[in-house]
Amino acid sequence: MNSGRERVMGQLKWRSSLRKAFAVLAVASLAGFAATTACAQQKSEPLSKVERLNRAPVNKEVLKVELPKPTVVKLPNGLTVLLLENHKLPTVAFSLWIRPGQLADPNNLPGLASFTADMLKEGTARRTSEQIATEVDSLGASLDAGSRFGSSYTSVTATGLMDSAPRILDLMSDEVLHPTFPAEELAKYKQRALADLEQNISSPGFLAQQAFRKVVYGEPPLSVASATKDSIQGVTSEDLKRFHDAHYLPGNSIFGATGDFKAEDMKAMIEKYFGTWTGGPEPEASLPRTAEAQPSKITLVDRPDSVQTYIIVGDRGIRRADPEYYTLTVMNRIVGGGPQARLFLDLREAHGYTYGAYSNFSSDIYAGSWAASSPVRTPVTDGAMTQFVYEFKKINDEPVPQDELNESERAIIAGFALSLEQPQQILNAWLTVKEYGLPMDYWDRYPGHIGAVNSADVQAVAKKYVDLAHLQWVCVGDRKQIESVLKKYGPVTVVDATGKPEN
Repeated sequence: MNSGRERVMGQLKWRSSLRKAFAVLAVASLAGFAATTACAQQKSEPLSKVERLNRAPVNKEVLKVELPKPTVVKLPNGLTVLLLENHKLPTVAFSLWIRPGQLADPNNLPGLASFTADMLKEGTARRTSEQIATEVDSLGASLDAGSRFGSSYTSVTATGLMDSAPRILDLMSDEVLHPTFPAEELAKYKQRALADLEQNISSPGFLAQQAFRKVVYGEPPLSVASATKDSIQGVTSEDLKRFHDAHYLPGNSIFGATGDFKAEDMKAMIEKYFGTWTGGPEPEASLPRTAEAQPSKITLVDRPDSVQTYIIVGDRGIRRADPEYYTLTVMNRIVGGGPQARLFLDLREAHGYTYGAYSNFSSDIYAGSWAASSPVRTPVTDGAMTQFVYEFKKINDEPVPQDELNESERAIIAGFALSLEQPQQILNAWLTVKEYGLPMDYWDRYPGHIGAVNSADVQAVAKKYVDLAHLQWVCVGDRKQIESVLKKYGPVTVVDATGKPEN
């Protein structure tokens, strides 16, 4: 009786937190919408003249959100398991993170981690590719795997009804523990991967990102943003099996589950299907030593007859566990973290150079990157470069006005709170804590840390990571039309779509 009452009271408390989150999000959205609308209606005025009215009633208190805590256990085989009960719906979600992901790709086979993850579903010792697809479909479930370039882990995820949990775990464990990488399925996979690569190479955004990672990191595996034609054509089933056997180990892995279950029951179920998995943790991936910051330069990727210039500019950033994560989150939101941010309001709303201009940053066990980007019409390349430089100087030289800072922090906190409506988002938050060694109260304290960032903090982190003397620029476009323009902003190196220098 008491447990039922506690469950009801817990749900009421959780719903109350979400209502507060929605209220804060609504206020932040109204404020952002008002600023954007005012700018759109007065495009003839300089951005500096746009007035932020801030007439919406705002609660200045920092939203306090307490995440439900998972049960954390370690199975006898070394597999770390996070169990997060959520009894709102009769569903379950599983997520398995396996290190070291793409960081273990050999230099001669970029994409091997991705190939291995993609091929898990193409056949096991007990099931063919067709049987796996049919069984997943019959359960109304999902079962996916992937390994992103730049990521330090491979992820295998599954969702479905709680009643189907044993069959989902059976399928999931079969793929992870017993893949066979059949040669006939690999041949089909190669055809699809080559077609995807050809399509990607035709995209200026893809070419820009590929060149940017190479400029910023220099050496593989961090400098690699995609597989190559040679690596796709050359990979064999034996390569996939060797990679799988070397890295798909319980000691390398974290298994998360959330849904309508009792933690002890789910622990037993996971152990039933993954308990026979063996292998201790391997040493951390050996990464290239962080190089000294390089003087700013421009890499022009020649794309003849291109009607646009795709610009990416940035440099190395921080690790996920670095304390500057909070300040960089706020700074990034102000500069380019959405349609209410400075770059968007400047390049799109005030000048009409582009459909969108944004910034973002990545972080992992190694220093990720901070970068801003925008595709602009070729004739306005000069103007766009000028405005990028203007905004970077501004965030370095001028303290952020308090109302703009408050608006950005409220939006970040409200967005975080709103994300907690999704159980899988909460599960991923806890997997992040375990993966990067963050404290168990990290997310409880996250809103407070964001709200405590001040204008001086933002300016300091901008001087460090938006440093015009060391920012690396990549511009993808028609060399004949934009090379002379780009030379006004720094030394230019011209390469073709493969990265080969042009004369």
